[in-house]
Amino acid sequence: MMNKTVQNLRVLSNIQLNRDHHLLELQAPVKLEQIAPGQFVNVRVEKSQSTFLRRPFSIYGVDYEKNTISLFIKDVGPGSHVLTSTPEGEEVDVVFPLGNGFSYPEENERILLVGGGFGIAPLLFFARELKKRNLDVHIHALVGARTSDDLMELNSFAQCGEVYSTTEDGSHGVKGRVTDHPALKDRLQKFDRVYSCGPEPMMEAVAAKAAAVDVFCEVSLENTMACGFGVCLCCVTDTTSGHQCVCTDGPVFNIKDLKW
Repeated sequence: MMNKTVQNLRVLSNIQLNRDHHLLELQAPVKLEQIAPGQFVNVRVEKSQSTFLRRPFSIYGVDYEKNTISLFIKDVGPGSHVLTSTPEGEEVDVVFPLGNGFSYPEENERILLVGGGFGIAPLLFFARELKKRNLDVHIHALVGARTSDDLMELNSFAQCGEVYSTTEDGSHGVKGRVTDHPALKDRLQKFDRVYSCGPEPMMEAVAAKAAAVDVFCEVSLENTMACGFGVCLCCVTDTTSGHQCVCTDGPVFNIKDLKW
């Protein structure tokens, strides 16, 4: 695995996916080593006068031939707005790779990836990595959003396995939240593992469903992680082993270790 490093990465491309989300492809000046799905980066936002702390983003993908890291960023505030407005050719100060990734399933296991919002980023990276390694696992992805306009990357997930969706307004897939979909509501015990990333209330609900039928479940937390090294204590979460830093002990946790 790659050791932590601080580098200026060059923006190779900046693609707007919809009204809020951008996909940034950042090229490193030195050869990238193996990065695990579930790890994240911390980005310094130099051109935002109101953004003092680095901003954490899950890694959406790594292309070792192009030597690039891709980030899936939602424009929600001054810091993210600066990043989504960064032109090609400009450099961004990035600390990476940080944290611990998802644990890999066993051969022939059925897994369910449950994502919402920009939480789909590490899950799609994970799904693609599983396919690339030719692991004989059965991948199912459940993606939730408010409306059909907010659903993204369904086709990308479909290249890795079976895809389900929910929207709160019923404009695509099952109407409601991800926990209203039969895959979670009625058929969860048919899966060997569940992996989830997205809004914390969603992950808590997914975790409760998995715990109820004793299915292995990991979640990727999205706490504020200013330093990425466990020094600032901005991202502490309560676990069965006491308070732990999400940036160093996570961001991926087994739900049995969280006091939810």
